[in-house]
Amino acid sequence: MAVLNALLFAVLGIVIFVGTFVVVDKMTPYHLWKEIVEDKNVALAILLGAMSIGLCIIIAAAVH
Repeated sequence: MAVLNALLFAVLGIVIFVGTFVVVDKMTPYHLWKEIVEDKNVALAILLGAMSIGLCIIIAAAVH
């Protein structure tokens, strides 16, 4: 039962994270993936990495 709960909460956390990332991507005036991968915008990549870590900590606290 504990494994099922862990799997359920992991999937829920990933879904919330992906949904939030899509919302942030839509709120910005440019396409984030294109800016990071094609244009090699390191500063944006660091900013999104920090945002992702912070968001994941919040999701983990809420799910826990």
